[in-house]
Amino acid sequence: MNRNAFLPGVTGIALLLLVAVPVAFVVLQAVFPHLDTGSYSTPFSAFTRVFAEPALRELIATTLKVGLGVALCSALIGVPLGALRGLFALPGAALWDVVFLIPFLLPPYIAALAWMLALQTNGYVQQLLPWLHLNDFLFSLPGMVVVMTLNVFPVVYFAVSRSMAASGSRLADVARIHGAGPWRAFIRITLPMALPAIASSLLLAFTLSIEEYGVPGALGSRSGILMLTTGIEQRLADWPIDMPGAAVLSLLLVAIALCAYSVQRAVLAGKNVESMTGKPADITQKSLAGWTLPVLTLFTLVALVAVALPIVSTLVTAFSGTLSGGLAFSNLTLRHFDNLFAAHGDALSALSTSLSLALATALIAGATGFLASWLVVARKIRGAAIIDGLSLFPAALPGIVVGVGLILAWNRSFWPVTPYNTWGILLLSYCCLLLPYPVRYVSAALKQIGGNLDAAARVHGASAAQTLRLILLPLVFPSLLASMMMVFAVASRELVTSLLLSPAGVQTVSVYVWRQFEQGSVGDGMAMASIAVLLSLTLMLIAFRLQQRQTS
Repeated sequence: MNRNAFLPGVTGIALLLLVAVPVAFVVLQAVFPHLDTGSYSTPFSAFTRVFAEPALRELIATTLKVGLGVALCSALIGVPLGALRGLFALPGAALWDVVFLIPFLLPPYIAALAWMLALQTNGYVQQLLPWLHLNDFLFSLPGMVVVMTLNVFPVVYFAVSRSMAASGSRLADVARIHGAGPWRAFIRITLPMALPAIASSLLLAFTLSIEEYGVPGALGSRSGILMLTTGIEQRLADWPIDMPGAAVLSLLLVAIALCAYSVQRAVLAGKNVESMTGKPADITQKSLAGWTLPVLTLFTLVALVAVALPIVSTLVTAFSGTLSGGLAFSNLTLRHFDNLFAAHGDALSALSTSLSLALATALIAGATGFLASWLVVARKIRGAAIIDGLSLFPAALPGIVVGVGLILAWNRSFWPVTPYNTWGILLLSYCCLLLPYPVRYVSAALKQIGGNLDAAARVHGASAAQTLRLILLPLVFPSLLASMMMVFAVASRELVTSLLLSPAGVQTVSVYVWRQFEQGSVGDGMAMASIAVLLSLTLMLIAFRLQQRQTS
């Protein structure tokens, strides 16, 4: 293999193993319902059966309502906050970044449970404010959308803030000099420059919400709200197991995500957003002046609702002797934390396993996503659409279906070596599910760089690898690092595939917490969740420090 084909070849093999193989077996299972028995009879019969079910239309409608609602609400929160963070000298800017990373460190199903403990009848909020009744709102479609939005909006916040900080306000200042007002300059210049980042992050928010199972499983089960993900879980959990039906519903999710992707491409078609040319440019952030207090109030309000309330609910539960004891000093205890370290090493082993897998996932997904984005955006190689499409597939597939695809793919006798029934199968599942994070973040950053730097490097004799390492990587490194931190945070608390694929003797944090809830030990589960969030947050602070040194 020559040097020009080496990097595309490595990227292709990685995408084949991480994405194409499990997705292919999901498709095969949907087309051939009896694949698990080695039979290829009655192809496509599962499609006819599932499409004839009267409940399918409601599942699709509810899924679209939730996805669009979460994307819209994430835009309403993330775009203004991201613009303020990227364009203005916000006091404590790095601290706000850390605060808004915390929702990603809290597993969605844990966050849903925390909101239930806080807002349900006789919950923590009602104990403090007896006149406030939010139980009916929480267990409704709008309530589910709000809870999911508070977990997802950081995707939009970080994409918009990084994009606007990178492009700066130089072009908007030129518009101001020529007579444009501040709002007109923002609407006509600054906002369109950030359009790729906004569109990519909203697409990611949409796909994350339609494939989420934890929140719909916790809140929707009590309110009778069913989405495609919960419909898939029912087919895999209820006897008789309907694997072909679950695969068909998964393909419907892929179709919905591809439609959203097509809309995104149509919105961005023909728009030139290059703002980095290699020449020095002043990107000094503007002063907030008299708006400092209102802006800080806005950030504080969002942080209190999205971060403080679920975290406090989690900690209160972890330090409470019993749930029935309520908010009382006499109910405080450290018993749940003592139980973690007295469980014959299970808790510490689970924590170590989760952090190790999360770190490996961040490195592999980051490297693969960076190379894939470079080949699609900068090099525009033949087959770029296939590479870009493969990177979107995992975001549209529920974790439980990815797990099923990996089982179907690797639990076969013809493989000479297989990761099945080892920790390697967990690593494959995490990388498959989380690959869209670095792909979308790095793609948005590369679209702002333009092609003249790459062309100049080639004119001066630099190879593709040298251009990638010495020019493009330093420019997109902040976006790449941010995406890898997201990958680490999500991988450290991934639940569904961990439950499905964990081999005997291997236990992750999510599996440990889930089993505590199954056994009724909610306090022990919340204690483990609290420790995991604290350790992840510490590692995030270290990553931010390293990023600052890299920038300086």
